[in-house]
Amino acid sequence: MASTPGRPLRVGVQLPEVERVVRWPEYVAMARRAEELGYDTLWLGDHLLYRFADGTSRGPWEAWTMLSALAASTSRIRLGPLVASTAFHAPAMLAKMAATVDEVSGGRLILGIGAGWNETEFRAFGFPFDHRIDRFEEAFTIVRTLLRDGAIDFDGRYHRARDCELLPRPARPGGPPILIGSQGPRMLRITLPHVQQWNVWFADTGNSPAGVAPLRDLVDGICREVARDPGEVERTVAVQVRLTGGTGRVQGGYALDQPAPLSGSAAAMAEELRAYAREGIDEVQLVLDPITIGSIEEFASVLELLDGPG
Repeated sequence: MASTPGRPLRVGVQLPEVERVVRWPEYVAMARRAEELGYDTLWLGDHLLYRFADGTSRGPWEAWTMLSALAASTSRIRLGPLVASTAFHAPAMLAKMAATVDEVSGGRLILGIGAGWNETEFRAFGFPFDHRIDRFEEAFTIVRTLLRDGAIDFDGRYHRARDCELLPRPARPGGPPILIGSQGPRMLRITLPHVQQWNVWFADTGNSPAGVAPLRDLVDGICREVARDPGEVERTVAVQVRLTGGTGRVQGGYALDQPAPLSGSAAAMAEELRAYAREGIDEVQLVLDPITIGSIEEFASVLELLDGPG
């Protein structure tokens, strides 16, 4: 998937999740401004509920409904969930939803997918938390087969899709590209034979290009184990960025020990992103602090430097 011409890697932005209550007019304004300024992708977390140690709770809007609305409100920028939990929908319905958003967007969806990790929301919304990877493996088989082939007859331990057809077909032959969000060896062995992209969160790299190599080598090694050319799988990482007014972005409890955010001058941040590209990263998804239109506009000066002579 090509980046903006001249740019060493694609640059996306994750829209708000639970930093504060954000209403639709602000979401669509941020999405349209990101598109105008030349960002490559938009991402939404797929979560339902967080509960924090101080007794407070926060929850985001439902990701797929929001993605469809954003797809209809933009024209160029690619978009997707970072990442969709296969546990939150019957797998065949997840394939149906992905095909629908791909249609609405004119073929701009990237299907980020994973097993989920936040037990609180599983329990609160009634989704089983046991055997998550076993359940994911069955769900992944159904989702990818329906999107690629349009039909499946599957009767598993956890999921069924008997004589199922996906009609109408997605906007693109074979369906949207699939991104796996995981660093778990078992998850990677399940998915790397089939996915087009791989992703990890900024905490997994220490929010630094220096943290990429061990994970890159892990992906390369498992690709070879499963007879997949490592060059066929794009590499993407989230990067946390502190901008004017940033005080720490409220997030779920995936990684409680947060690394230092990327900050500094536009030139320094551009050089840091070039370092990710030198480590083989094809895209970064920015986790901006604060996540506002102002931050999206402020970081555009970094994009301008990336697009110029390196």
